Amino acid sequence: MTEILIGRERETSELRRCMDSVRSEFVIVYGRRRVGKTFLVDQFFHGRYDFAYTGGHRMSKARQLRYFAKSLKEYAHLPKQPVFKSWDDAFDALQQHLESLCSDRRKVIFIDEMPWIDTPQSEFVAALEMFWNGWASRRGDIVLIASGSSTSWMVDKLVENQGGLHARITSNIYVRPFTLHEVEQYLKSRGCEWDRYQILQAYMMLGGIPFYYSLVDAGQSLVQNIDRLFFNKNALLVAEFDELYHALFTHAGKYLAVVKLLNDSHDGMTRDQLLQATKFDSSTMTVILRNLERCDFVIKYAQFGNKAKGAIYRLVDFFTRFYFNFVETHAALDENWWSNNFQSHAVESWQWAAFELVGLTHLSQIKLKLGISGIPTAVSSWRYLPKKSAGTGKGAQIDLLIDRADRVINLCEMKFSVRPYRITDDYDKHLRERAEIFREKTKTTKALVHTFVTTMGVANAVQRSIVNSQVTMDDLFAP
Repeated sequence: MTEILIGRERETSELRRCMDSVRSEFVIVYGRRRVGKTFLVDQFFHGRYDFAYTGGHRMSKARQLRYFAKSLKEYAHLPKQPVFKSWDDAFDALQQHLESLCSDRRKVIFIDEMPWIDTPQSEFVAALEMFWNGWASRRGDIVLIASGSSTSWMVDKLVENQGGLHARITSNIYVRPFTLHEVEQYLKSRGCEWDRYQILQAYMMLGGIPFYYSLVDAGQSLVQNIDRLFFNKNALLVAEFDELYHALFTHAGKYLAVVKLLNDSHDGMTRDQLLQATKFDSSTMTVILRNLERCDFVIKYAQFGNKAKGAIYRLVDFFTRFYFNFVETHAALDENWWSNNFQSHAVESWQWAAFELVGLTHLSQIKLKLGISGIPTAVSSWRYLPKKSAGTGKGAQIDLLIDRADRVINLCEMKFSVRPYRITDDYDKHLRERAEIFREKTKTTKALVHTFVTTMGVANAVQRSIVNSQVTMDDLFAP
């Protein structure tokens, strides 16, 4: 089956701009492992490069140089494979090859998995700097595409480089996970006709990572696929978890410690809470959280009324959450574990929490449904814990607030259900009391409206005046 490029309109538009440019372009394409970076570039250029090389994971400098030389022999049609002792030699040879090509067209170089090439003491980045600054950038006809899954390396060594590559990147393309809409398009392109409820459930397990959906057997149900991918003997995605973190991060164990804590906390954690739990030093935690955010593993959002202090971090990598909650503990027990347990109370509880995160990662779709896409907004959470010394008063928590410039605040309730959600008298009372506590403690004078984000809608919305607006599962599938 020939795969087609789904979505990625912004990314392809930027690549097209670079090809139409009258100057040399240094383009970086980055994003988490398996998100489709290489596929994007290959599809755009149809594999037609003047030179391409993919770095090898955990390869020595000598092996990297040998395979680089092998690629150059192929692209330059050399009679004999050259031998390089350094990256300076390798880039000098690449320069000679490019100079031999027709001068009236742009030359495209694609170096994939660049972070893997930069082995200790390799001096790869220094050689890349000399190649770009001393030759390529001055010609006007070079398009250098650098890609890699290690987002922290791509940003630190290229985007925020303080040496010879400082401010030399001309295009920065970050490839994000698919939305629900794009996953639906992708599955249809592969002949998979799941309904939106199944796709939503799949998203809560696999997130928006195209590679994971490429492993789906369109002739099986979602439940059967999850057993095959995670619980059957030699399941395809069991080993993926360890490879994912070790491919992305140096000192992966520390990252795993943080994401494990965030997974175990339904409401998220502050930076101070994470520091206290891990005993990491402050600078280490800063780097870990920044890199997890860069890779879309974690989202950070402010507490209402406090932009700088007490921000909440939540783990939104669906694959990681599913692995921790079910695969890590059950994969070795039963090859059909998911088939036998997908309707259990434990899975139901997990789905409620995962659906909240789907809402948090589809805020533009929520705003579109509410008709506020053009209104400036700030997204936050809010918690109130009465002081123990007071001895009285109720606490309150709102996981998602949309604070709008038109002086309205949407208090969002996100509910996963297999049928239309029904509001009970007790829950109605709870929401009204919570809104009053929020108004009292924040002193806000803005209008407070309740928005319900649900799978199938609110069953008794007409009878409940507290339902000001609704967003359903279908609305989350909007482009």
